[in-house]
Amino acid sequence: MNRKWRNTLALIGAAVAAPLYLLAPGAAAPRQRAPFYGVNFAHRGLHSRDRSVPENSLAAFTLAARAGYGVELDVQLSRDGQVVVFHDVTLKRVCGVDKRVEELSFEELRALRLCGTEQRIPLLTEALRAIRGAGPVIVELKNGTRNRELCEKTCAILEQYRGDVCVESFNPFIVTWFRFHARDLLRGQLASPMSDFRKDGMGRTMAFLLSHNLFNVLARPQFIAYKIGYRPPAVRATELLGAMRFGWTSHEPRNEKGRDGVIFEYYKPRLKFK
Repeated sequence: MNRKWRNTLALIGAAVAAPLYLLAPGAAAPRQRAPFYGVNFAHRGLHSRDRSVPENSLAAFTLAARAGYGVELDVQLSRDGQVVVFHDVTLKRVCGVDKRVEELSFEELRALRLCGTEQRIPLLTEALRAIRGAGPVIVELKNGTRNRELCEKTCAILEQYRGDVCVESFNPFIVTWFRFHARDLLRGQLASPMSDFRKDGMGRTMAFLLSHNLFNVLARPQFIAYKIGYRPPAVRATELLGAMRFGWTSHEPRNEKGRDGVIFEYYKPRLKFK
């Protein structure tokens, strides 16, 4: 084969290898994957549609644990640096207070009621005590203004937890932090279609990159948790390259098909489907 053909084949090989390198997931040992494989995870705990059992409450986590489900929950920081369990950036929808979570101390947050019930915003440590290793836990780290602090404090708490736990985030730089600082923790990249990111006010370029998992080269996630529905070819390629396939948020059992883990709400599926 002459030099011209060798160079041509080398260029073709590089063109094929480059996108695969960018999209490739991180390798996960069987012991890391096993506790989460084929599990149904209660989204923000086993909360109720009528909000009598609020999302991300100790009551919702206790119910999920008693039933034997996996649990998904969200963490962020209070003003005084406590790792609290709460989903939204603001307290308006769940607590009726037009403030950001990070603007209030934990004492101030604790005074608020969840969805008008007697349930209060818990610490991550309290949520984990309620679950007590009854099922695997997915901890979503919310994007904020003090991400490094959130990563460090969450990681320190999880290191003390005697149960199966993994982490995920929409922010690939948070996932990247765990890649380099907590290699034994299974880590996942949360994502959704580009239109969802655009609705939240994100620029077109960043929305495209996030929706297509194009930060994998930094984070090397071991699972992809993608919004149920259409998944771009780049996301499917990452799955074919070995990433576990998680879906959120399911409202019917048929969403178990073709997935390795499902985050559900408002119905009671089987505990495991694989």
